[in-house]
Amino acid sequence: MADVFENRLQKSFGELKGKFASQVEVPQDRQFVGFDGYKKAMDCLKPGDVVIMATPPAFRWVHFTYAIAKGLNVFMEKPVTVDGPTSKRMFKLGEAATAKNLKVGVGLMSRHSRALQELAKRVHDGEIGNIILERGYRMHGPVGFFSSLPKPADVKELFYQIQRFHSFIWASGGNYSDFYIHIIDQLGWMKNEWPVKAQALGGRHYRQSPEGITYVDQNLDTYAVEYTYADGTKFFFDGRCMTGCKDIYSSTIHGSKGMASVSKSGDCGGPSSIYKGQSPKSADRIWESKVAPDELDPYQNEWNDLVYAIRNDKPYNEVKRGVEASLVTSMGRMAAHTGQEITFEDMLDCEHEMAPDLDKLTADSPAPLQADAKGKYPVPQPGITTKREY
Repeated sequence: MADVFENRLQKSFGELKGKFASQVEVPQDRQFVGFDGYKKAMDCLKPGDVVIMATPPAFRWVHFTYAIAKGLNVFMEKPVTVDGPTSKRMFKLGEAATAKNLKVGVGLMSRHSRALQELAKRVHDGEIGNIILERGYRMHGPVGFFSSLPKPADVKELFYQIQRFHSFIWASGGNYSDFYIHIIDQLGWMKNEWPVKAQALGGRHYRQSPEGITYVDQNLDTYAVEYTYADGTKFFFDGRCMTGCKDIYSSTIHGSKGMASVSKSGDCGGPSSIYKGQSPKSADRIWESKVAPDELDPYQNEWNDLVYAIRNDKPYNEVKRGVEASLVTSMGRMAAHTGQEITFEDMLDCEHEMAPDLDKLTADSPAPLQADAKGKYPVPQPGITTKREY
């Protein structure tokens, strides 16, 4: 195991040991702390073993590069990129993994929901007709490290930003990329293509803690994004992190012959359903997913599918799709942050690599983002900063 935070490593180890006591063996000499810890941990493995990459996504290409060199199969969490340059890098790394016959899973578990798999087949077979509109929502109160108060004086800047990665676009793509990618991915899957452009708006509204201290993170509180597919079909996504507002966390498709409830609650909350009208009335329901009890958990399914491919030497590499989903998510985020229409190519070709040379980081390195004299970080300024997000 490896982490840059000793306490987090011990917490993770303790939780795993508590749940799977007889299956976990990580003695002290195989616990590594530091920016080179990933190399030391992977050096303990033999070719064909599996490495799990669950750090903030900014580090994904760094760790994936070493895993490929070591001949390791990989499970990596989403998102897998947050900007154009690293997306191009990850596309090439995905091809390199395939060339070495490595199996790679990406933590977009919706694709392994048996209910959503059945719904996707029905939608692709034309059961609701031509898709005319998609709607996705993730609106709830602040979670994770969405907002951050000024850095404590005794904490190094680099470690502060990594620990509170949701607050910093370079580390995570902000709350937009980390929170919203699942619904963006699943609706692209249902359409069976990716949007080609996005235009959006968003705002920072309540930026003080209950104690009156101003938050210094880079996130917007609200996002409203209009994605457009090549045929003109629209996909509207709304995101909000505010307390006291109506919570909506679901996804829906409207077709020329009816509608489908993709996720009723959460990222892939079943059952998925199809209706003959444009309103989800129980009387109009013509299909509802039914999943075997042992396949209800998409998080378990994605592991079962990956391990099956490894044990049976089946082709398995989700990197390309994972990068595309990450890129489309970043496309909507950049549209909101700049106030411009952003195409898929604009996002891929944007030269702003937010955190270059992460493979060279040490504990004494400066953070990729620097605060001003008042301890505040640059935030998106739509219409003012238009070629990059900050």
